[in-house]
Amino acid sequence: MPGINQIKKPIAADIEVFEEKFKASMHSDAPLLDRITHYIVKRKGKQIRPMFVFFAAKLCGGILESTHRGAALVELLHTATLVHDDVVDNAYERRGFFSINALWKNKIAVLVGDYLLAKGLLLSVNNNEFRLLQIVSEAVRQMSEGELLQIEKVRRMDISEELYFDVIRQKTASLIASCCACGAASAGADDAQIAQMHAFGEKVGIAFQIKDDTFDFGTDDVGKPLGIDIKEKKVTLPLIYALNRSDKAEKKRMINLVKNHKDDPKKIQEIIDFVNEKEGVRYASEKMAQYQQEAFDILYTFPESEARTGLEQLVRYTTERKK
Repeated sequence: MPGINQIKKPIAADIEVFEEKFKASMHSDAPLLDRITHYIVKRKGKQIRPMFVFFAAKLCGGILESTHRGAALVELLHTATLVHDDVVDNAYERRGFFSINALWKNKIAVLVGDYLLAKGLLLSVNNNEFRLLQIVSEAVRQMSEGELLQIEKVRRMDISEELYFDVIRQKTASLIASCCACGAASAGADDAQIAQMHAFGEKVGIAFQIKDDTFDFGTDDVGKPLGIDIKEKKVTLPLIYALNRSDKAEKKRMINLVKNHKDDPKKIQEIIDFVNEKEGVRYASEKMAQYQQEAFDILYTFPESEARTGLEQLVRYTTERKK
């Protein structure tokens, strides 16, 4: 499978221009804010979200000025939600860097998140990008609702597969869906094509999240399973499947273990072994492959092109990764 830089090649020049524009879109005359936004830009990840925006635009007509604004809007609003998430979760690290709240405390982090949200709104409104604003705001609404749904239902541990898919569709998939829909809209695609790209992104997002869930119990080359989700009492698809295949007593005992393990490595290992015994990871991997295929079925309705190949490789990269 080609690496991320190889996949990025057809849009590398656009991404470079985007990076400069994104940096400029965050600028503030307040020195503290400027220091913080500079720190945010410096620790950016692989840029998979902007890549989805640019490839989708290229697929649906071509990359325009509007595409850069779409990518910046997605990144601004998504970064705002991440900054707020770290405050909510009391998280002091993200991707190996200190979080904003770890370095500058909660109050400043919340205000920075608000500032980024406002910047995103202004970027769209000042350029009459109302369709893009609608797409991305809808995703942020769904992400918030998905998070709240998870907090409300999942903590009780008795979660159906249907509810799990509702949560990840809103929490994770809505963002990738909005990237693809934004790309299409920025290239002047019609509503039907925008909806098609949104559906494609949603399938990719669900596949991505299921893949993420399997790492917790992974026998893959990820080294020793970490059980991070178990420690955070998150109910993932492999665990749901395993619980649903258990009798009442076993189910009760395992739920009790997840709730009260107190970070005991032996108990966490016991949960991991239980899930693998019940073939939870195998089941989740099959589901992941199903959503990946559904995404490809949508993608292959478009004629073959450099952009279509780029999206196909990007989907494989996000769903077949080893960590």
